[in-house]
This record gives sequence, structure tokens and C-alpha cells, in this order.
Amino acid sequence: MVEIKVKYFSEDLPELTYVAGKSDWIDLYAAQEVTLKAGEFRLIPLGVALALPSGWEAHIAPRSSTFRRYGILQTNSVGVVDNSFRGDNDQWHMPVYATRDVTIEKHARICQFRIVENQPALQFCRVPHLDDPDRGGFGSTGV
Repeated sequence: MVEIKVKYFSEDLPELTYVAGKSDWIDLYAAQEVTLKAGEFRLIPLGVALALPSGWEAHIAPRSSTFRRYGILQTNSVGVVDNSFRGDNDQWHMPVYATRDVTIEKHARICQFRIVENQPALQFCRVPHLDDPDRGGFGSTGV
């Protein structure tokens, strides 16, 4: 098991933990109450800094209910925190854009993260064609 050091920026923040029996993602919480007007951008502090080991990174994404509940969008779609962002003042934030006026309460679960190993070194090789059959378009939809 890999041990990750976590600095909490407030004593009353919930400790990081898996959502029991539901997922291997870990919820993150708004570290303070934030009020946004429609069209406003803000970095919402998440109240934690992590010392990720070398060769690991964190991926941060909104929870499935975040837009429905709060009308906010994570502006970079998915956040990536590499292991160089590990200092005492490197608090994680969620960059958001508000689509409506909203107040996000302190301790609201607004996003989630997982920690993964960095992608291995890859070598790309140009070829005139690929051997597998075509699926008819973009992704699995075929359109």
C-alpha cells in the first residue's frame, strides 16, 4: 500500500477517505463557503495538499451531481496534479465557472480525485494502415 502525506488547511475538514463500497475515487470538499454569480469564475479551495510520490499524479473531476446541485462547471474539465505540486502551501483548488447564481456551502462535496501512476514512456510509430476492422466513426457511437 502506498502512503500519501496529507496536509489539511483546516481542522474541521472531513478526512480523505474512499466512498465505502461505491468507488475507488475520493471526494473533495469546499474548504469555505463560496458565493458565485452567473458567469463568474473562481478557484474554490479544497483544503488539502498532498505529497504524491514520484511517478504518481492525481486526477480531479467534478462529482456526477455537481452541475445539477450547484450549476458549476470545472473549467479545465479534468484537473491533473503532478508530484511536483507537493509543498506546504500547495493547496488544491477546483477552478469553476458558474452558470447560475449559487452559494456552495463549506464542506460541500463538489469534486473527486484518484491517484494513478504516470503513463509509461511510449514510442509512436507511423504506419500506412492499421490492421483492425473499422468501427465506422468517432468513439463507440459510430457518428
